[in-house]
Amino acid sequence: MGYEELIIRSYDPQYDRTRFEDFERKCEVGPAKRVFLFTDTLGDPICRIRNSPIYKMLVAELGNQLVGVIQGSIKLVTVHKPPNDLAKVGYILGLRVSSLYRRRGIGSSLVIKLEEWFIANDVDYGYMATEKDNKASVKLFVERLSYVKFQTPTILVNPVSHRMSRISSNVELAKLKIEEAEAIYRKFMSSTEFFPIDIGNILRNKLSLGTWAAYPRGESWGGVPSSWAMLSVWNSGELFKLRLGNAPLSCLMYTKSSRLIEKLAPCVKLPCIPDFFRPFGFYFIYGVYREGPLSGKLVRTLCRFVHNMASKSKDCKVIVTEVGGSDSSRLHIPHWKSLSCPEDLWCIKALKNEKKNSLHELTKTPPTRALFVDPREV
Repeated sequence: MGYEELIIRSYDPQYDRTRFEDFERKCEVGPAKRVFLFTDTLGDPICRIRNSPIYKMLVAELGNQLVGVIQGSIKLVTVHKPPNDLAKVGYILGLRVSSLYRRRGIGSSLVIKLEEWFIANDVDYGYMATEKDNKASVKLFVERLSYVKFQTPTILVNPVSHRMSRISSNVELAKLKIEEAEAIYRKFMSSTEFFPIDIGNILRNKLSLGTWAAYPRGESWGGVPSSWAMLSVWNSGELFKLRLGNAPLSCLMYTKSSRLIEKLAPCVKLPCIPDFFRPFGFYFIYGVYREGPLSGKLVRTLCRFVHNMASKSKDCKVIVTEVGGSDSSRLHIPHWKSLSCPEDLWCIKALKNEKKNSLHELTKTPPTRALFVDPREV
């Protein structure tokens, strides 16, 4: 058998769509004892980057076989490192290599090729996110490709049940107009690292269901409430679906039994797990911000309100939130510890020589209290 040259090129929807779906199915194979989360792109392989300002997907081929994929997006964000407060950043996501072709340098070749595209578009920094205990990913990006640790946010996952959450009568809720939400975010959250300059485009996107504020009843939102909180909701389920695979039989049995008990005895406090074994959607809460002594309770009230919204959706099974690792708001956001990730890992790399010194300062600076996670990159 002769040597086959690795070819990396741009994704061609007409030629690669069917091949990508077959590739995704092959990537589902894994150890029987592990639980895997699979993505259904609903026939659109670039759905996760389509809403970004600039994006690209690359595919890797050996012979006539698709063996790897990677996606990237570019945007302008705040970094707050003098003399410039703005930087163009490239986000890396969706790196996948077929299990039969791993440990051949295909993953690193895909990343390097994407970095070349970043550099051609004048990108200052490349960055990516992975699970902290994903040894293969950390080894590739940190040890081989010189990325460094940047942030360790917390991912909080809360299942959606058919029971409506109680909303306190002492709290007033208000849906904000897009212009008002944008102005507030720019005033209070533009000081966070990687705040997107095009926040208005995010809020105006059809996938953004709205922005809500909470404050004590009896006070005026038009004035300055003694305590207040706000958040926005993104309907990720309209882009792609998720499902679990290779889950232990005990987990499957608990899922079915808990749902049955909920129907037969609603007063029993057994947590009910939604049916994760069929494709499902999810809501992503972003732009969580709060001020005042009662703001923690207001965040929890807003999350309950979003849960009640999600419970009316036919396929939204979980609500996901990502906040800074040092953000105390995580203590007030309902979530299941078993489904959540206490330390996600964001890594960053300077793609210009003049940015390497500022990168050192950026990664050594203590993380800010609040973190704005772009819902387009979920």
